[in-house]
Amino acid sequence: MRNLIIAPSVLACDFLNIGSEVHMLNESAADWIHIDVMDGVFVPNISFGFPVLEAIHKVATKVLDVHLMIEKPEQYISTFAKAGAKVITVHYEACPHVHRTIQQIKDAGCLAGVAINPGTPVEVYEDIIADLDLALIMSVNPGFGGQKFIPNAINKTKRLAEMAAKAGNTSLKIEIDGGVTMANAADLYQAGADVLVAGSFVFASKDPKATIAELLSVAN
Repeated sequence: MRNLIIAPSVLACDFLNIGSEVHMLNESAADWIHIDVMDGVFVPNISFGFPVLEAIHKVATKVLDVHLMIEKPEQYISTFAKAGAKVITVHYEACPHVHRTIQQIKDAGCLAGVAINPGTPVEVYEDIIADLDLALIMSVNPGFGGQKFIPNAINKTKRLAEMAAKAGNTSLKIEIDGGVTMANAADLYQAGADVLVAGSFVFASKDPKATIAELLSVAN
C-alpha cells in the first residue's frame, strides 16, 4: 500500500490568523504544507513572497511544499530554499531550460518538482521524469483557489504513473493540485497520486483536522 500525503494549501487559510492556522496544521495528520507563490505574470494573481514563507517556516513542523507559479523561477530557487522550502516545484511552461532548473533545485538541497497546466500533455515529462522527485498535475487552471476540479486530471495521473514505472523512477511522487475533495480523492489515489493538495476543502470545513484525516482515509 502506498503512503498518501495531504498537503493543505495555505492560500485558502485565514490570512489574519495565519500563525494559528499553521499551528493547526502542525497538529493535524497532514505531512506537508503547500505554499502557492504567484507573481501576477505567469498567473493572473499575486500571493506570497519570501517574508511570508520565512514566517511560516518559523512555526511549521511540517514539510514546506513550495509551488512557484512565476516567470523565471530559476532566479529565486536559492532564496526560496534559504527561506524554508523543502520541496520546490516550477512550471514546465515557465522554464525554457527545465532540466537545468531541476538540477538547480537539487543543488539547493530541495526535492525538485515540475508542474504542468491542464492544457499541457503529460508526455512533456518523458525526457525529465528520471530526474524528478515530484511531478505536479494541475487539476484546475492555476491562479485562484476554489475552482472546479477538471476530471481529465485522473487520466493524466494514470498515464504519468505508467511513465514513471517505465522509466524506473519508483520514488517519484505524483501531486495533484486543484479542486481536490472527497468526491475525487479516492479516484486520484487509485490512479497513482501520492500527494493531494487541498485548500478550500480543508480550510472552509467546520473541522479542518477531521477533513484532512478523512482525505487520508481513501488510502486505507
